[in-house]
Amino acid sequence: MSGFDVSRNDVDQISVLYLSGFLDAHTTPKFEHALQTLIKEDRVKVIVNLKDLDYISSAGLGVFMGFIEEIREKGGDIKLSNLSPKVFKVFDLLGFPALYQIFDAEDEAKTKFNETK
Repeated sequence: MSGFDVSRNDVDQISVLYLSGFLDAHTTPKFEHALQTLIKEDRVKVIVNLKDLDYISSAGLGVFMGFIEEIREKGGDIKLSNLSPKVFKVFDLLGFPALYQIFDAEDEAKTKFNETK
């Protein structure tokens, strides 16, 4: 069983979720819960930092798709940062760069949010 963890850091209006390990069908509930909590708290400016994510399955990608609409309807967005080449390739194959802003660094994503206050 591969480990998976989500940690969170709030900076002003922005919440950063750090994913590490393997995001697959078994571990998606943990990620879903983290996003649901943010929405409940009305924190809809979300950066998902994937620097420690080793693997993502289609189930993991489905979580992003499942929440993006609701978050955007509330005036927020999900931005992605620090993807490894391997993880980026999966996102890229499924056309995510057309739907999500993907940044090399978390700070770039924060700057982008701050531009659109």
